Amino acid sequence: MTAPEPRPHHAGLRIGRRVLHQLRATLERDTGLQASTYLQEAGFAGGEELYAEFSEWLLATRGVERPGQLDAQFLSEVLSEFFTDQGWGRLEAAPLSPAVLALDSPEWAEAAEDGRGEFPSCHLTCGLLADFFGRLSDGLVAVMEVECRSRGDTRCRFLAGAPETLSALYDRMAQGTGYAEALGLSSPA
Repeated sequence: MTAPEPRPHHAGLRIGRRVLHQLRATLERDTGLQASTYLQEAGFAGGEELYAEFSEWLLATRGVERPGQLDAQFLSEVLSEFFTDQGWGRLEAAPLSPAVLALDSPEWAEAAEDGRGEFPSCHLTCGLLADFFGRLSDGLVAVMEVECRSRGDTRCRFLAGAPETLSALYDRMAQGTGYAEALGLSSPA
């Protein structure tokens, strides 16, 4: 009896946009405000696998052995290509301040096309990106969505930074200040 052939490595499991949208709609219907927490936790759990996929992809496409070796000037280009290849959509990165990175996408997969939501709703993505960027930066990273196509915005915009930075930003926003003003920006760029 011979040993079974080793199974080839497969890229991460892909699910369609409709699955993401239905999952969110069902959780919101059945759990109300808890839906965002459940989705964010699920996303965070997927960050390690996504980072591993990114590491393999980076080596295969750019010859970079460890993501930490990637030159920061190429970060936006590389992330955009990687997330597009993964089916999420383009994701462009740009610093908004010394402590906050903006991650923008005009076509993000988790965003519903109807534009009828009241709040940003790419909760799974926030968790996923928090873990992913935490691994990329070798530190703790929080991610908050401040613009979302699900509520009619032209793009999804995620802000990434240290947890204490985003917590302070959230507190200012909860008092009615827009994120650009809370960050001391003249406009949302």
